[in-house]
Formats: sequence, C-alpha cells, structure tokens
Amino acid sequence: MYKWFAMLLIMLSFSVKGQELNCTVQVNADRITDANTQIFRTLETSLNEFVNNTRWTNKNFDRGERIECSIFINISEYNSNNFSATMQVQSSRPIHNSTYSSPILNLNDKEVAFRYLENENLIYNPNSYDSNLVALMAYYANVIIGMDADSFELNSGTPYYQAAQNMVSLAQGSGYKGWSQQDGNQNRFFIVNDILSNTFTPFRETLYNYHRDALDIMADKPKEGKENIITALQSLAQLNKVRPNAFLTRIFFDAKSDEIASIFSGGPMVTVSGLVDTLNRISPMNSSKWSTIK
Repeated sequence: MYKWFAMLLIMLSFSVKGQELNCTVQVNADRITDANTQIFRTLETSLNEFVNNTRWTNKNFDRGERIECSIFINISEYNSNNFSATMQVQSSRPIHNSTYSSPILNLNDKEVAFRYLENENLIYNPNSYDSNLVALMAYYANVIIGMDADSFELNSGTPYYQAAQNMVSLAQGSGYKGWSQQDGNQNRFFIVNDILSNTFTPFRETLYNYHRDALDIMADKPKEGKENIITALQSLAQLNKVRPNAFLTRIFFDAKSDEIASIFSGGPMVTVSGLVDTLNRISPMNSSKWSTIK
C-alpha cells in the first residue's frame, strides 16, 4: 500500500511539473482545395502534442507557470507532403496582482516551408537537424521561453536564445529560407543574432524594465508604473540612435503598441508629450495609435 501511494505521488509530481509551454497550435488550410483535409487535422494534432509535451529546457514549470502562447500556421501551398505557409507566433505573460496578461511576442514569419508525412513522429534533438518542421517549432519555442524569461529577470533568457541560435546553425544547410543572413535582414537568423548582440542590450533592458519595474507594480502604483514605462522606452530610443528602424524594435512594438496606447489613454495623469515624440520617432508606423495618447 505504501509503495502504491509513493508511486502515485511521483506520478502526480510529474503531471504538474515539466513542460514549459501551454500553446495552442492551429493549422488553417482553407486555401487548399485539392487535397484530403485529414492531413491538415493530423498535422495540427501532432504539432499541439509536440510543442506542449516536449521538454525544451531542464527547468521544471508548475502547471500554472506554463507560458501562454499560440502558433497559427496558414497553409498557402501543399504538394506531395511539402507545405508552404506563413506562421503567426504569439505569447504573453501574467502581470503581478492582476488578471491581465501582457503580450510579449507577436511575430509573423512569412518564410515557412516544411515536409510532413501524416502521422510521422516529431522528435526534438537540440544537437541535430531532423526536419524543418521540428526546427521551426524548436526555434520559436526557445525564443518564446527566452523572451518570457527576460521579462522576469534581466538577461535570463540567454540560454534559450542560444538554443534557438544553435538550431539556426543546424538548419542553415537545409536549403529552406529564413535561417541565413543571405535570406534578408528580417528573419529567424537576425532575431536571435541581434538579441544576443551587445549592440541590442537596450532591447533586453527594455523588455525587463517595462514588465518588472512598470507593469508588475501598476496594480498598486499605477502612476509610478506609467512613469516607469516612459523610462523603460528610453532604452529603445537610445538603441534607435545607433540602429534606426531595427528589426527588434519593430518586433517589440508589434506586440506592445496597442497596450502602450491603451495604458496612456486613461488612468492617472502623467506628462506624455516627450513620450509621444519618442514613440513617433522610434515607431512611426504606429503614429495613429500614438495620437490617442493624451
């Protein structure tokens, strides 16, 4: 009886600790009209199981600590088990003393292609390139975990970015686009290359200060939280002087522009004239949103 009880406790401990992600993967194949739709449903099921059941790190996460994220794959071409698609990757993290989840990542990858055989096993090996589908999932899983970690503790996402960068290196000889600096200056290669570069240290400082020093205190100190957001964004302003229109700056505002506009459109009054000037300078594509800040 005691042995059975001890075994039950072990099983329960594994059931509530482990995997890092709580990810919803959706596969949309509405544009494909000449194929059996079962393969797309099978692909979606396989990816959900793979992403959520794989151990991406050696850390244990309580079930309530798992990172909320989603991956939306929009299939544009399918022929003989070869897929072309775009991929929308999103993640968020909870804010202290609130029910609000703040968006961390909102990225659209337009160079997604892979080969998938129905019901094939998807297995992650951090030291080998087995398929482009596995490489894509592993890459974005590690980027999601890295950015989430950086938002809680300064520079703590480094090992996960390094794991993603290693996947970039392994995938570069595959012939698939998006893994090489020769494929353009806004792709998977440059995301982790730039994040790990000292030049882009202000990006990671902003990611930490914006969340830990600002959003996480806003429930108790809303005015101070807003003021700290303004301070945090100054790091991106400094980065913009060195690297104007940087890819990472765009990635930050693709996730944060709506949130920033909402935060500064109500609540305790703070001086925002300098903030609006800064935002228009470093993210002019969102000027219509910044115009709502009063």
